[in-house]
Amino acid sequence: MLTLFIWLMLFVFCWPLALMAIVLYPLIWLITLPLRMIGIAVEGVFELLRAIVMLPAKMINRVL
Repeated sequence: MLTLFIWLMLFVFCWPLALMAIVLYPLIWLITLPLRMIGIAVEGVFELLRAIVMLPAKMINRVL
């Protein structure tokens, strides 16, 4: 709701900037999409490495 209010104020006071923001926002979102996907993949690799490193400790705790 606050974002909409801020955008409406921007539209009233500086409508060319508001229209440019409407046009550029989807383009910026599309440009950053591959970077977010790479981030998700890197996070998955780190979680896999963490699970591999922690496996012996988990097995020892289960035995004890």
